[in-house]
Amino acid sequence: MANFNLSLQIEDVNVLSDAVRTWCRHNHATPTEQSMQLLCSAAVDLYNQGHRTREELVTLLITRFDSPDSLKVNAPSSTSHH
Repeated sequence: MANFNLSLQIEDVNVLSDAVRTWCRHNHATPTEQSMQLLCSAAVDLYNQGHRTREELVTLLITRFDSPDSLKVNAPSSTSHH
């Protein structure tokens, strides 16, 4: 789970939330509590890794989660080991 930085500025929060909303629009996904928790956590992790622009975050979220199905708890991911 993400380590939420409480010192984020409103501009940073806006970039993060816009990236998550853009991912939903791109994937024609209806937000659920579970999907939003996962996407927001991933967005904060990426932000903390130095990806600070909306464009970077959106691209990385779309790459990491290529469809709404990829957000399901038991969905295979690129980090799965076979």
